[in-house]
Amino acid sequence: MADLNVVDGISDAGSWLVKNQGLLIQYAVNIVTAIVILLIGSIVARVISNALNRVIKLRGIDATIADFLSAMVRYVLLAFTFIAVLGRIGVQTSSVIAVLGAAGLAVALALQGSLSNFAAGVLLVIFRPLRVGEYVDLGGVVGTVNQVHIFTTTLRTTDNKTIVVPNGKIIAGNIINYSREPERRVDIEVGVAYNADIDLVKKVLGDVIAADNRIMHDKGVTVRLKEMAPSSLNFVTRSWTANAEYWSVYFDLMENFKRALDANNIGIPFPQMDVHLYRTDEPSAKAK
Repeated sequence: MADLNVVDGISDAGSWLVKNQGLLIQYAVNIVTAIVILLIGSIVARVISNALNRVIKLRGIDATIADFLSAMVRYVLLAFTFIAVLGRIGVQTSSVIAVLGAAGLAVALALQGSLSNFAAGVLLVIFRPLRVGEYVDLGGVVGTVNQVHIFTTTLRTTDNKTIVVPNGKIIAGNIINYSREPERRVDIEVGVAYNADIDLVKKVLGDVIAADNRIMHDKGVTVRLKEMAPSSLNFVTRSWTANAEYWSVYFDLMENFKRALDANNIGIPFPQMDVHLYRTDEPSAKAK
């Protein structure tokens, strides 16, 4: 009996396959076609995105905008490819779009932070307060901009660390761009002993600055007494140099200031405290 049931089942399956072979072939063709569309769509999206990136950069447009726009184009093409794949396998795309719209609303409510990062990324691309290759301070995070993505911005620190900062935090905070201007002022504060001659100190510091040909002397140089601190006279020096030379000039001036002060016997103080002891006579014992 069991053998007969197996034979009947096989016979029924064979009959069903014979009757529906056209439908099965159509489904198979649709699935294969959908896979081909998905592969071709992915390749085309990548090729168009990369080509657009290259064209934008060749036209001299900022690399930040090029990377952002090419990524947007790629995601849009992939979305159209996905809808075409669903239509090919028989899914009603109109209902899918409606479902995706409702799901998108729910996702938008759940991912408000990500959407704010996306909006912030658009603002960063439009107003461009920072660009690829610039050295910036983003709310205490300092580094060179590697890339501005849709949701995040990637920085590389001077010790070669990679920092990913959400775009929303960048827009909401302060952006300090050290690279945007071609010139930068070098501010250095120098403390000397209280017994130092003020005019001599100003001359020594000024001569060091005057000897450095990287300083833009036409923009003016300031050497003045800034503060009479508890243990030192603090002088401030202000001079201008090219942005690319800033740190070299800063370190060289610091070293040359120290050498010049030593050569002129001008002391550099350190925090100290004077303690005065007073001796008082003990009161004489009262006669009993």
